[in-house]
Amino acid sequence: MPDPSILVAIPSIRGGPLLYACLESLARQTWRNFEIVVIDNTGTSALEIPPAIRVLRSPVNLGFGAAVNLAWKTSRSAFLATLNDDAEASPDWLSALMAEMGFAPDVGMCASQVRRFGTHLLDSAGMLIALDGSSKQRGQGQPAENFARAEDVLLPSASAALYRREMLEDIGLFDEDFFLYCEDTDLGLRARRNGWTCRYAPQAVVHHHYSQSSGPASPLKAWYVERNRLWVAAKNFPTRLVIFAPFHAKIRYLWHAWYLLQGQGSAARMPQGTGFWELIGIVWRAHWSIITHCGALLRKRRAIRKAALLTDRQFIRLLKQSSISAREIARL
Repeated sequence: MPDPSILVAIPSIRGGPLLYACLESLARQTWRNFEIVVIDNTGTSALEIPPAIRVLRSPVNLGFGAAVNLAWKTSRSAFLATLNDDAEASPDWLSALMAEMGFAPDVGMCASQVRRFGTHLLDSAGMLIALDGSSKQRGQGQPAENFARAEDVLLPSASAALYRREMLEDIGLFDEDFFLYCEDTDLGLRARRNGWTCRYAPQAVVHHHYSQSSGPASPLKAWYVERNRLWVAAKNFPTRLVIFAPFHAKIRYLWHAWYLLQGQGSAARMPQGTGFWELIGIVWRAHWSIITHCGALLRKRRAIRKAALLTDRQFIRLLKQSSISAREIARL
């Protein structure tokens, strides 16, 4: 029997009704030639999965990227779809992604129209990048009808995305050291540096229960996001952007403080009891990680630059075309 054209990889650490709703939404897909793999990331093999679904169980929580990589290495499908276990896909999700994937041979990634569950507001219509390495969902919180046109975008959110096998064989899989958050930004930037493009498929609608694993704002999420945005910049940014990234980060910190005083932004949504010094500690530990992982990051950076097809000038132009300001990052 030929391999399914698409492998849909769903890492999960909690299972339950949200995962079952996710799987039921995939059963209604108009595109039929695909396989679902659920990666049990509980470390206890505790997830109860319908017997028709293939399950890979890990003795430890691998994190998002490593879990997806594990599933992909068991497959010979031509395309990899990633989907969060708290997301429900519309019936035409895979069909719409595949239609955009055929737009041009250099399209290696496709972004979905990810909506906040139960609303017509966007969670993601692709991703944007800040000049300190932070990334944010394009169109977040805006009406979905404002993003109804198929177009090129920087890269997709892996909460609901499609990737081409040839691209993954060219640039490699998700960087497993990231564990959680920003691994999709890192993979997308590596792909763009190698000449691959990304399309946004507005008909590929997914309804997402936002940040169910670690909360929409939590010390755990803040730690991984802050550490990993530094790793994204260290690995992928041209030298002239790396030099100025700390300046842009300081501006973002000031805007975080400003919006915190106004009771707005991600800092204001931290759980009650999260103190100022705890936030400072998160930032300090994230920067210390650059020192402790310096050797590995430099090796990865050299490999990316050696394989790159875009010059630094071309890549900087691409990043600035899809940039988001430090103020906007802090406000959202």
